[in-house]
Amino acid sequence: MQRTKPPFRADHVGSLLRPAALKAARERRAKGEITAAALAAVEDREIENIIGRQEAVGLQSITEGEFRRSWWHLDFLWGLDGIERHFMDTGIAFAAVTTRNEGVRVSGKIGFSGHPMLEHFKFLKAHTRRTPKMTIPAPSALYGRPVPTPIDKTVYPQLDRFFDDLGQAYKKAVRAFADAGCRYLQLDEVFIAMLCDQGYRARMKDRGDDPGRLGELYGDLINTAMSDIPPDMTVTMHLCRGNYKSTYMGSGTSSYEAMQEVLFDRIKVHGYFMEYDTARAGGFEPLKYLPKGRIAVLGLVTSKSGALESKDTIKRRIEQAAKYVALDQLCLSPQCGFASTEEGNILAEEEQWAKLRTIVEIAREVWG
Repeated sequence: MQRTKPPFRADHVGSLLRPAALKAARERRAKGEITAAALAAVEDREIENIIGRQEAVGLQSITEGEFRRSWWHLDFLWGLDGIERHFMDTGIAFAAVTTRNEGVRVSGKIGFSGHPMLEHFKFLKAHTRRTPKMTIPAPSALYGRPVPTPIDKTVYPQLDRFFDDLGQAYKKAVRAFADAGCRYLQLDEVFIAMLCDQGYRARMKDRGDDPGRLGELYGDLINTAMSDIPPDMTVTMHLCRGNYKSTYMGSGTSSYEAMQEVLFDRIKVHGYFMEYDTARAGGFEPLKYLPKGRIAVLGLVTSKSGALESKDTIKRRIEQAAKYVALDQLCLSPQCGFASTEEGNILAEEEQWAKLRTIVEIAREVWG
């Protein structure tokens, strides 16, 4: 019952804790003390190291750990045509912390004419014999943050054209990754998951948006993004309620049931990485709507703390999920990345690797 194509029985979301040497090099580059080439050399070395570590713990999907990024989403968005870096008055409020105040501004027509991350993927692919996995933000990342995205009204007086251009830019981007050899792409989708949270829905409504329509719109953007992929390419989505310095954005119990029609009926991805490490995600009941042939990767191991979960506890939870969907449609992963931003979550690197190793071991024991 092991899988030979992604997502794999033991998988992971993508980002990994940045080593001290990489953090130091990025700080020195920010101060102008080293060149961009010198920083890239450190990134190359550290990425090669973590490729080896992922292979050593038994993972079949290999990422670059997002080591060349500061943010899980902004670095990609800044690379699209018509989008620039923006400094907000304040950061985004999470449960126990506020993020850095960087964001995005739409100052021109959104498009895709190339991207630095294509070369990042090629480096990854050239340095592993296993399945290289690329992670990028889902299209909703440009619009869905609680702080409204500044959009030049002279370029987009109406949002319909804005969303049309965004979808087409993503379609070209995804195809470009495919042409670069990518056959496993993950779209990190925070804001459909956040639409399961009543507090977030109220904030979006207060700013003039229709939460119900947003979910459908975000789903359609994902479908557009993957509408030109080759037949042997796997596209998954990771559902997240926020991951910054071990804290979260979504609060309260926000079951996937609130968005199950959009997730499982409207969106055509091949698999879903679903947070299930705390009660905030609700129960496994929505999994009964998972279409045949698609995979749910259960995020039962938390990336927010270093405490190692009991194998027996995780196995029992897999058994509970299998009451609603066939075991063959399930896989296992951490609930999120270990470092959605370069600051990282509050745990040690060895604790991170212990969790990934345990996931591989559990997957072998459950699925053979």
